[in-house]
Amino acid sequence: MTKGIGTRVLDNLKKYAVTWLFLCLCVFFVIVSGLDMNYVASQLLLRLNRNAFIVMALIIPIVAGMGINFSITIGAMAAQIGLLLTINWGIQGVPGILLAAGITLPLASLFGFLIGSLLNKMKGQETIGSLILGYFANGAYQLLFLFIFGSIIPLNSNVTIVGASGVQNTLNLTGEVGLYTAVDGIMKIDFLTALYVLAGCVTLLNLVLYLFKKVSLKRMLVSVIASAVIVGIFLIPPIHKVFDGTGGRSIQIPLVTWIIIGALCLFNSVIMRTRLGQKFRAVGQNQTVANASGINVNRTRVIAIMISTVLAGWGQILFMQSEGIGTFQTYAAHEQVGLYAGAAILVGGASIDRATNLQALLGTFLFHSLFITAQAAASNLFGDSVVGEYFRAFLSYGVIAVALILYAWRSIQQKKSNLLQQAGR
Repeated sequence: MTKGIGTRVLDNLKKYAVTWLFLCLCVFFVIVSGLDMNYVASQLLLRLNRNAFIVMALIIPIVAGMGINFSITIGAMAAQIGLLLTINWGIQGVPGILLAAGITLPLASLFGFLIGSLLNKMKGQETIGSLILGYFANGAYQLLFLFIFGSIIPLNSNVTIVGASGVQNTLNLTGEVGLYTAVDGIMKIDFLTALYVLAGCVTLLNLVLYLFKKVSLKRMLVSVIASAVIVGIFLIPPIHKVFDGTGGRSIQIPLVTWIIIGALCLFNSVIMRTRLGQKFRAVGQNQTVANASGINVNRTRVIAIMISTVLAGWGQILFMQSEGIGTFQTYAAHEQVGLYAGAAILVGGASIDRATNLQALLGTFLFHSLFITAQAAASNLFGDSVVGEYFRAFLSYGVIAVALILYAWRSIQQKKSNLLQQAGR
């Protein structure tokens, strides 16, 4: 039995090597940085609010076998067009956010259709293809905002460059514009209160599902025990002190934003149980078998990219309005969306062909933990905080490179295994 446990642990370490490495780095960086834990926790939750939705937008294309959809950058561009028009028309608050989301929906759907149709022509190279598409679309985006907007398409003087065509480099979302924290600011609650309520709801839900024989006794007990353990951890005095405001400030979370993130988690889970979700899985596992089963492979892949592009656009809107942003960097806000989201989900244990909600959230947590502490840690270690910036860039590209290498290596090993099995017959 001991040998079996040891084998499982070793297999887990091999399978999730990147995740364990990042976890160790996070612990090391937090210690070396010397930052106040209340500050680290508050900043980390703030970054989770901003980025979790975008990272989860990558899940469906991965399940459908299309790799990391770096073209979510184009979904972010669609969202920024919606935000620009909303600011131009002077629509404030939640109505302005809804209008921007409404404009994003058809634009991102159209872009997603075009992206998916093109990626169907480059099967097996979707990850690299979507990355190049993002760079190509950026050129068209710059042309649109520098020349077409304000010249061919008239805009108000409050968003255009005075005395020239094109949109201003930076647009303010605060004050009279009224879009800053339009969603985040609706309702905030203490993090610990939210945690306790969530744990209670999870426990109650699992008990009800067990009574109606929707889940097994083992799964119900695991969920209840896990909820109890998490609550117990946050009741430990040193950890509780970090979040309850003692010696710092009480950490609060935007309730509506997290309800939206939770809704996306539910959407991803539910859609995978539908007929369309089963098609995503079938296409992702084997396109030849899926096609022989009567599934329109190309159509299914296009739908996956369309959903991902729309979700990424909505995620960009949530990001732009979130606390701590306040401005809209017109020509640069979208540039790193695909890179950082792709790196985050891979850090969480996802691969080029497998991803879950938990991996997306865990990856966002670990990836941004390093972002928060890297500069301070580098300053203490090397006497120069700039090293932290280079290290963050290295990690962003490095984790993607490692994931691609591991995927290629596993594919080769799988082919060798299949050949040996066929030879054995």
